[in-house]
Amino acid sequence: MPATALSAFDAAAILMVLAAALGYLNHRVLKLPSSVGLTVMGAVASLLVILIDTLGGSTLAPQLAAFLASIDFHTTLMDGMLSFLLFAGALHVDWADMRRGRWPILVLSTIGVLLSTAIVGFGFQLVAGWFGVELPLLWCLVFGALISPTDPVAVMAVLKRAAVPPTLQATVAGESLFNDGVGVVVFAILLGAASRGVELSLADAGLHFLQEAGGGVLLGLGIGWLAYRAMRSIDEYNVEVMISLAVVMGGYSLAHLIHVSGPVAMAVAGLLIGNAGIAHAMSDTTRDYLVKFWALIDEILNAVLFLLIGLEVIVIAREPSLLVIGLAAIPLVILARTLAVGAPLAAMRPVLNLGPLAMPVLVWGGLRGGISIALALSLPEGPIRTTILAATYVIVMFAVIIQGATIAAVIERLQRPAQPA
Repeated sequence: MPATALSAFDAAAILMVLAAALGYLNHRVLKLPSSVGLTVMGAVASLLVILIDTLGGSTLAPQLAAFLASIDFHTTLMDGMLSFLLFAGALHVDWADMRRGRWPILVLSTIGVLLSTAIVGFGFQLVAGWFGVELPLLWCLVFGALISPTDPVAVMAVLKRAAVPPTLQATVAGESLFNDGVGVVVFAILLGAASRGVELSLADAGLHFLQEAGGGVLLGLGIGWLAYRAMRSIDEYNVEVMISLAVVMGGYSLAHLIHVSGPVAMAVAGLLIGNAGIAHAMSDTTRDYLVKFWALIDEILNAVLFLLIGLEVIVIAREPSLLVIGLAAIPLVILARTLAVGAPLAAMRPVLNLGPLAMPVLVWGGLRGGISIALALSLPEGPIRTTILAATYVIVMFAVIIQGATIAAVIERLQRPAQPA
């Protein structure tokens, strides 16, 4: 069956079989963290396909590229998987720990994202210029907006393996949940201005931001509270699990309909149900079923997402000149993250000191993932899109494979007591 003739079920079946097979191989042989192992194996598989095509004259690479194009990564993630992943992630964040880190979460997910967007945007214009690629500043800021938010999926996968104090862990998780929603809103505002070729109005941008982000918080509180009341009034785990599914699917669709941030709404609803709901609205049986159900959903979607990230390498592997720009942008993105995290933490130190681990965990553990790729894929066709897409892939692959594989070791090394001289 040609790749273009695949149905949505066929595509999902192929991805599930690949994710299960490669996940098994990783668990038995490579023993890498799941997100890193699946991304690496997906990327290696893509490169092997290209190599086979080059040496043997086969047409595997175009067929794989057509298969990936038929999936529509942007729609699959942003309008499908993301709502489930954010809700599942928020469900496991402890509100008491997160409340202690509320100010860093608020500042880093808003001011931090805006600061990083500006630093990356101005810096990327210089980096691209060094390699003879002239990009308008507004499009460079679009790139800054899509690459600045840390991916909650990738970040939470890291936190599961690293021994991080609870308050810092909740701060990292909370920031990654909310800066995702903020980043998507900032990206949409900048992309609208860049696509129309008009000057960016700060007043209009601020109003749009308040509507999307503020509306997302209110919607999340509203649907989360309704679900909480419904769950509290019954004791039937099958129905209560269905209610949680209704929150995710219905709530995300409603967010799109009324033009508020679906990611923010899902993060807020997940926090409410994962804390107040689990503590006061569920029996032990329901709690056990609901938590295990969402943990399984989280694992399955994580596996498919990171496999997709690896496979998507085939889209950019034939643009080696642009890959160099992406490699040069890696230090820029890490520098922007360092400044965007360091400045707010230094300003807040008299109010809350998260300890010596805060900077390295927030900077090196601030991974970029599928959300950045999905946003890059949504850009209009043209040479600007090609450049930004290539840079995004390189940065995401570096984050998932290098940062994701080493963050636990970095934390362990920092926690080791200093040896006497």
